Amino acid sequence: MITNREPDSWQDLQNQVARVLEECGFNVEIEKKTETVRGEVALDVYAEETIKGRKYTIAVECKNWSNNIPQHVVHGFRTVVADLGVNAGYIVAKTGFQSGAFSAAELTNIELLTWEDFQNQFFESWYENYFTHTIAEKLSGLMTYSEPFIPAWFEIMKEEDKALYLSYKKRFDVFGMVMQSMGPWSRMLRVNEIETLPLFDRLAPGQERNTIPESILTETHYREFLDKAIKHGEYALTLFRELRDKYKT
Repeated sequence: MITNREPDSWQDLQNQVARVLEECGFNVEIEKKTETVRGEVALDVYAEETIKGRKYTIAVECKNWSNNIPQHVVHGFRTVVADLGVNAGYIVAKTGFQSGAFSAAELTNIELLTWEDFQNQFFESWYENYFTHTIAEKLSGLMTYSEPFIPAWFEIMKEEDKALYLSYKKRFDVFGMVMQSMGPWSRMLRVNEIETLPLFDRLAPGQERNTIPESILTETHYREFLDKAIKHGEYALTLFRELRDKYKT
């Protein structure tokens, strides 16, 4: 899943849904008020994107209820979705839905999703548009240090700094290569499935695992993994750049 964080209120659920959609590339509005033939309605989340000149719109109703959602909620939302003419409507619930709710959503453009279902529905889009590009934006510099080529300024370094540089490479090379494998260019060139978590299951025992913090190795949720990886990668970049800057000309 994208995150292990459970919303603690309907506003939090609303904000998290909006955040995921925005990170997928949608333009998002929260609590959007709009006119329909039956009067003004307020949408918890409204999102739209334009793909090759065609607009695609989504309306989302968020229910952080402790009980399963009944069918009358679906009936009401179905009317709103039909009046607005959006492409898809989602009701995202904390728990689940009564059987009558699913019947009410049949043969419509409305889907009934739990928070976990919603994450799964948009995961690939989120991964492609946000996860991989955040890695490239934040850690592209580190990936250059993970390549087998030594920078030109290495030759003018003092011996102790050369040793320090090589120790950094030994410490961060595997991490840099792993992050590169999750970046957008690797994703574009690969026909494989999305890289799975945790990393612990994918990396060989020994040096591959030993150079990466356990909190990153064992993380199973992609947002939390990304946060930890960016923090670790930026720390590594700081170390490399401190050495580089000593020999700037």
